[in-house]
Amino acid sequence: QVQLVESGGGTVQAGGSLRLSCAASRHTYIMGWFREAPGKEREFVAGIRWIGASTYYGDSGKGRFTISGDWARNTVNLQMNSLKPEDTAVYYCAAGTKFGYDVSNYDYWGQGTQVTVSS
Repeated sequence: QVQLVESGGGTVQAGGSLRLSCAASRHTYIMGWFREAPGKEREFVAGIRWIGASTYYGDSGKGRFTISGDWARNTVNLQMNSLKPEDTAVYYCAAGTKFGYDVSNYDYWGQGTQVTVSS
């Protein structure tokens, strides 16, 4: 079992920035961030594969978001810049044992942290 603890959510004005962090209780093959807005499906934002420290992004994370990881501390961060109201969602940290962009590729989930972007 892997416990994931997220932090860093909150409310910010459009154009602002937020940094989310996620601490895992042990290492896994990949870690990532998803988000779920009201009435929408959970979507992939960004992920990091520890082997080679390779990062990858979903459409929602390209360009304005940056994922980074600290192997020694077993944490991943999501730096979100130029935030827009449509970025408002609950953001979930996830960890898994196989590469992928889909929810089904991840076995462990955090409790979620709310991000609200006001216009």
